[in-house]
Formats: sequence, C-alpha cells, structure tokens
Amino acid sequence: MSDMITADLVDLDLAAETKEAAARSLAERMVALGRVTDLEGFLADVAAREAQMPTGLDGGIGIPHCRSEHVTEPTLAFGRPAGGIDFGAPDGPADLIFLIAAPAGADDAHLTILSALARRLMDPDFTAALRAATDPAATASLISGETPPGAPVPADAATEPEPAPEPDVFRIVAVTSCPTGIAHTYMAAEALEQAGETEGVEVTVEPQGSAGFTRIDPAVIAAADGVIFAHDVPVREKERFAGKPTVDVGVKAGINRPAELIAEVRDKAARGEITAAATGSPVDEAGDPGEGYGTKLRKWLMSGVSYMVPFVAAGGLLIALGFAIGGYTIDKAPSVAEHFVWTDSTSWAALLFQVGGLAFSFLVPVLAGYIAYGMADRPGLVPGFVGGSIALTINAGFLGGLAAGLIAGGAVMAIQRIKVPAALRGIMPVVVIPLISSAVVGFLMFLVVGKPIAELQKALTDWLSGLSGANAIILGVVLGLMMCFDLGGPLNKVAYAFAVGGLANPNEGSLKVMAAVMAAGMVPPLAMALATVVRGALFTRTERENGKAAWVLGGSFITEGAIPFAAADPLRVIPSAMAGGAVTGALSMLFECTLRAPHGGIFVLPLIGNPVLYLIAILAGTAVSAALVILLKGMGGRGGKDAGRDGLPGAESGTAPKVPVSA
Repeated sequence: MSDMITADLVDLDLAAETKEAAARSLAERMVALGRVTDLEGFLADVAAREAQMPTGLDGGIGIPHCRSEHVTEPTLAFGRPAGGIDFGAPDGPADLIFLIAAPAGADDAHLTILSALARRLMDPDFTAALRAATDPAATASLISGETPPGAPVPADAATEPEPAPEPDVFRIVAVTSCPTGIAHTYMAAEALEQAGETEGVEVTVEPQGSAGFTRIDPAVIAAADGVIFAHDVPVREKERFAGKPTVDVGVKAGINRPAELIAEVRDKAARGEITAAATGSPVDEAGDPGEGYGTKLRKWLMSGVSYMVPFVAAGGLLIALGFAIGGYTIDKAPSVAEHFVWTDSTSWAALLFQVGGLAFSFLVPVLAGYIAYGMADRPGLVPGFVGGSIALTINAGFLGGLAAGLIAGGAVMAIQRIKVPAALRGIMPVVVIPLISSAVVGFLMFLVVGKPIAELQKALTDWLSGLSGANAIILGVVLGLMMCFDLGGPLNKVAYAFAVGGLANPNEGSLKVMAAVMAAGMVPPLAMALATVVRGALFTRTERENGKAAWVLGGSFITEGAIPFAAADPLRVIPSAMAGGAVTGALSMLFECTLRAPHGGIFVLPLIGNPVLYLIAILAGTAVSAALVILLKGMGGRGGKDAGRDGLPGAESGTAPKVPVSA
C-alpha cells in the first residue's frame, strides 16, 4: 500500500463540513499528483457509488470509494477534519476520512485496498494513532503499514521492526435466504455457525428473512477471508461482498453440508480465487456460472413472493379475526373512520377486517415491485410498484403482478446497459431510470398486455370458484404431493405461491386451496415426529432428538422440519411424506375446509373453516406417512438394538444435522 498513499495525499487539517466537500478536497490532491485526470468526472463516480449505499463505518470512519475511468493508478488519500462529517454510519459522524480511487476494471486493486484498510481499522491502536498523528509523512507510513500502530509517529519510526504477526483466524461472512424467509433461512444460518465453531473458523451470518435483515458491519465484511451465499432468492446488496473467494449454493446446502461449504471457501482462498465485483442485478450475479434463465426466472419470482408473504400473513390473519369476531357480514360494515363505537365488538371486528383489507391491497404491488428488485436491484422498485398498481386497476390480479414485475425489471436492466455521460450518472438511479421505466411499464400494462392477462386472471378465478367434487380432490392430491416432494424446496414454493396468489382475489375455491396447501405442508415433520415415538428403535439418537423439535415445526407449518430425516434417508422418507401429503390435501378439499391466513399452522385453527374436519385430514395424512416410513425402514433392516448406536453409517455420522426448535 506504500505506493498508494504519500505525504502529499494526507491532510491532517481537512477543511470540509460535508462528505462532498471532503471528497473534493482529497480528490484535488490526487489531481495534483496526476493520479486523477478529470476532477468532476471522478467526483461524479464517487457520488454515484455513495448513492448506492453509505460508506460510513462504526467508530467515526468514512471510506468513500469508487472505480473510475478518470483514475490512472490505485490511490488512497486520508483526511482528518476538525469536526465530524456524516457518511451515514449508524453511530454518527466520521473524523477519519479515506478516499479510495481505483482505475476502471481494477477490481482486485480497489478491493485489496478496502480489505487491507478495513482489517487495520478494526484495531483501536491504529485508529488512535491516526487521531494523534501530527506529521503527514509519518501518517502515510502508518496507513501503509510501515509503522506499527503502537509505535510513536515520528518519521524514523518507519525503520523499527514490526512485531511478529499473530496467527489469523480464518473469517467467513455468509448470507442465507429462502423464498419465505421463515425456516430455511435461519436453519442454514445456525448450521453454518455451528460448523464454524467445530472447524475453528469465525463465521458471521446475515440471515435475510422475509421480515428484514440486519446488515453485517462493513468492516467485518472487508476483513473476511471468504464468503458463503446459501440462498434461493437474490442476495440483497450483494455488491458488498464482491472481491472475495465465494461459494454460491442453494439454501439447502447450507443446512445439509455446512462443513463442506466452509472447506470449499478455504480451498478457494488458498488458491487465490477472487469473485469479481457484481455489476448486474442481484440474480444475474447469483448461482453457478452456468445457471440457466429458467433458474433465474424462478429466483426472480420467488423474490417477489418472499416480500409479499408478510403482507399476506398480516392481512389474512386480520381479515380472519374480523370474520371470527364479527361474522361473515362484517365486510358490509361502514368505514371505521366514519363510524366506530368503542364498546361495540362489531366495530372492533370491522377495524380488524378493514386494516387487513388494506394490507391485502399491497399484495400485487409488492409482488411486482420485488420481482423487479430481484432483477434490477433498487432501481426496479418504482416501475415495479407502478406496474403492480396498474395490474390492480385493470383487474389483472396476481398474474398481472407477475407480468408487471418482469416487465419493470427488464425495462430497468435495458436502461442500465446504455452508456451515459459521467455527469448524468449520479441522477440515473433517482430520476432517469424511474421516469423512463415507469412510462414503459405503464404503456405496456395499460395498452398491450394488461387486458389479456386480466381475462386470464378472471378465467383462473372462475375455475377456482367452481372447484368441487372430483376436480377439487385431484387438485388437493397434486398440491399435497408438491408440498411434500422437496420439503420447502422449489416445487413446494411453487405450490405455496399458487395458494398465496389466490388470496389476492379470495373466493371459496382459493380459500380451499390455501387450506389444503398448509395442511399438507404440516404433515412431513409431524409424521417423522410420530414415527420416532412409535418405533424409536428404527431411528438414530440424533433423529429421535430432531423428532421432538419436529412436533413444534410441523404444528407451525414449517415443512423444513422433516429435512434432517430426508437428508439421512431420502428414499424412504420422501415417498412416505408425499403419500401422507396427498391424503391430507385430498381430504381437506373433500371436507371443503377454508383458510384465509397464509401461515400459522395449528395456531390459526380457530380461523379455519370446518376446523374439526381439517384436523382429521392432518391426522390422517400424518398417520399414513408415519406408518409408511416405519414399514419401509423396517423392511430396510434398520431396526434393532444398534439403530441408535453412535458411528453407524448414516446414523450419527453427520448426515442428518440437528434442527433446533428455534428454527
């Protein structure tokens, strides 16, 4: 780093009160040394990067940075203002400012500076020395690593030998996410953390669940030696992790083989493999290099569904509670803004129903907005929401939202490929892209594709409304099989998304579909839990422990609770689960059970139509699955006194990770 910063690039009395002024002052020093050729063009690139995400770090540090065609060589400038400058850090203004400039395309140099600097900034002695420094040359020596942080800052300190470095712990940052953000996300996070403890590796996980996520500290990311993405939906703000050895897999791999993923990251780090900075959308940069368009399309759609689920959950439960308290005529109640009696239960029921209805009104716009986000990141949100609102206006419903999200994302991606002058780059994300893409989406949705989609949506709604008899039972069987085939995987999520989409335009048929899907999804973990109780000798000690947690997971409609059993014995467990799911789905349809809530398991039982028959359907499917898995395992010869002995192949050997109740 000694070639990147000199005394001329250090300003210990930085005269600036804003981040723009600080960047300009430090950039002028780079221009004077010939390291930046166009001051205004470079500052536009810095501003465009800053607009994507604040560059402030905890501890009073600001690191504005960018790659620019106006930079001739990697350069680092340092400034220390008299007062703090706001760079967006959670803990307040920054008094240590580093401006990092790298030539366009020089990803490795740019990220090497960031990584090395971030590691040093985690050392309190280093930051204390920077704040106490009085000589620019000594400060440059300190930043470049030639002067140990604890040494005095005179220039001759550069000749003192550095202390022997302590052995570093291998550090990994990870992101886990699944379409619903409820179970897989947190199970994978816990599995990776536990594997890290076992392997002596420091693993910091950012679970990106449907309820939001807490970002890993940028300094921790910069100091990491490798990255693991275990995800089935786009990683949000993926560019934060660029430039490091990366393993990119589905979320199930994070649950089933976390130790292998850690070993793979360490191997890539040893070979020096670096992932280039993300330049496209979160999905474009996700997955294996050979990932096909079909896989990307599924991730885009699941991204929208994952953000939509909390709205469905809140709205559906509030509507269901409104019906439960006020009866099925509550939808005729006047607006509570105009008529509300504090002592009248009907008024409270109307309040719940109307708030839930408003939450439901966001379903299609949120679906479209976050499909576009999955394709084109934050610039896709505005045209996506606009397109989703148009879909509601023209009665195109759930299908219209899907189309609007894809159109919006495609429009933004096309605009982002256009070369624009440097002076316009700063306003592209906030003005130009939303303006043009929203106009394109509006034109296509109102005048081209909207009406045909609305007709298709009406046909689908009419079909669901008319479901009865054999047709309803057959659909219940198909949905039950899909829910239990991959235990929370892509096929499971397709069935779930189909059911949730029906809630956007609820009718008798769509409410039956939602009930069948949730009932079938509860069966696999409940069946495995029952089987471990009835014939515990057929299961390992770990599986019997997992069976205790599976009662809670199954009752909460977390199908993933059966994954440890399927991972250890898929040929027996998965067919058994599918058989029980098909039985439950068929019975739920036959009994005409209904459900307005998209989640909750047995905890929303009072809100289910025909609740006693619904429980019978679940118990019947659970019994069928448990009996079948016991039969198949018994035929396979796994019974007897040695079934729970440690060390047996497929038993305690690590093929079936333990699932905690907290998942």
